[in-house]
Amino acid sequence: MISFTPMAYPVHHWTVRKPAVESRFGVVASQVYDASAAGVAVLEAGGNAVDAAVATAFALAAVEPWNSGLGGMGFAIVHPASEPAVSSVNFGPVAPRALRAEQFPLTGRPGSDLFPWPQVKDDLNAHGGLSFCLPTAVAGYATMLERWGTMPLSEVLQPAISLAKRGLAQDWFTTLMLAQAAPLLRKYRASSEIFLHDGLPPVPPYQGTPGFLPLGRLPDTLERLARAGWRDFYQGEVARSIVRDTADLGGVISQEELASYQPELGRTLDVPWGTSTVQLSSGLNAGPTLAETLTYRNSAGIAYDGEPDAKWYAALATAMKGAYLRRLDLDGDSAPTNHGCTSHINVCDASGSMVALTTTLLSSMGGRAVLPSTGFLMNNGVLWFDPRPGRPNSIGSGRRPLSNMCPVIVKSEGRPVIVCGAAGGRRIMAAVGQLLLFVNDFRIPVEDAAHLPRIDVSGSEKISIDRRLGDDVVNALRAIGDVERVDHNVLPINFARPSIIERLDGTVARGVSDAFSPWSAALGGGE
Repeated sequence: MISFTPMAYPVHHWTVRKPAVESRFGVVASQVYDASAAGVAVLEAGGNAVDAAVATAFALAAVEPWNSGLGGMGFAIVHPASEPAVSSVNFGPVAPRALRAEQFPLTGRPGSDLFPWPQVKDDLNAHGGLSFCLPTAVAGYATMLERWGTMPLSEVLQPAISLAKRGLAQDWFTTLMLAQAAPLLRKYRASSEIFLHDGLPPVPPYQGTPGFLPLGRLPDTLERLARAGWRDFYQGEVARSIVRDTADLGGVISQEELASYQPELGRTLDVPWGTSTVQLSSGLNAGPTLAETLTYRNSAGIAYDGEPDAKWYAALATAMKGAYLRRLDLDGDSAPTNHGCTSHINVCDASGSMVALTTTLLSSMGGRAVLPSTGFLMNNGVLWFDPRPGRPNSIGSGRRPLSNMCPVIVKSEGRPVIVCGAAGGRRIMAAVGQLLLFVNDFRIPVEDAAHLPRIDVSGSEKISIDRRLGDDVVNALRAIGDVERVDHNVLPINFARPSIIERLDGTVARGVSDAFSPWSAALGGGE
């Protein structure tokens, strides 16, 4: 008699790996090859790390529209090699001033998007005009460029303009990403016209070479910003079209609050770490949670000999659980039921200057609504707020919600040596912390470190474990809490998508992107 029991999970019998790159002339890492190539082109034209990071960020608006874009928001850290201090750039989510809790009546049922808030009638906080926070990304990128860059915006925008005119690659990954969002994209005319065919996601040809999807008015908007300057987005023709299109969609963003918006520049949150300092983004993001994790982890006194073992993972999981308990109690964030959709960029230039930039629309395709006059998707940052009044993270006029972004730069002897970050919502902090420790503490080469199995602690309850980790790690973590073994794959997304660049020797930058982001790439300049 044949004895056969099917696996309880799908088995993917392959090995997935991304190559690392090293260069004396600088490295750019992002989730899309074309965007990284745009940043490298800027480095090779004489630009610095900030010029390259901004060029890459604008390029992502054309090649990764489900994760970030002109309608997004974010956080960044900038550490020029010539300066001992680093700066935190906060262009995170800001609610419109006219936003009120009573605009989001509850149905009494559970929510269905990224966060398990109670459901809002018609999901008004998840998509459509009322889900929009201010689009702060353009101001964030341009402020960085004016403060630390060497090139004018008109030049830095050229790669993004070229990519927007070419269009969005129509391959299997585009089909996968658009299919997830199609039920809501087709509710909005401009979104449906750009991203869908007869209400369905476009499918690449069965054979041959995939083509490209036209991106509506996005190329025109980028060219307008190159001619008129970024302030036009907040005070000029583009700003007026944003207010008009937002109002047509039921939104409440005003001309006055766009015109007065300014990103915040401040100091980083620094954590001493051996002979180094971990520099984290300040503000309402995951930086403070990672700082608490590292501080607790540091006090545990676990040695960094050999490779990460069961004892090491258990100590890290305990630290992360404790940090998240405090985050939940004091800040009011709540565990997601799905992944977040975010872009992260790391850059190191020839001088050793580094930039870590995380930017997002929040949900995949953000608020799902393309503004027809400008061709870009708006965020759904209002979903970060708890729709129940009277809570630490409740909806309110002009409020800033707690987010999950976590850019990091490590410095040693005053100079930046590691830049790291990730996409992936609430899972970002765990991924960034582990990858950072693999490289900084264990001195594991970046390519090997990026492919090591990880755990995820995204709250105070369940620990997710990469199925490749051994039973010794699983057993050690079961002593801490509930454990679930999961696959690390393209979809479902059970772990965040980190990338990292190190320049520990002070001369050569070495970087790698996330293996399970199909389009991602770390590319070197001057090669």
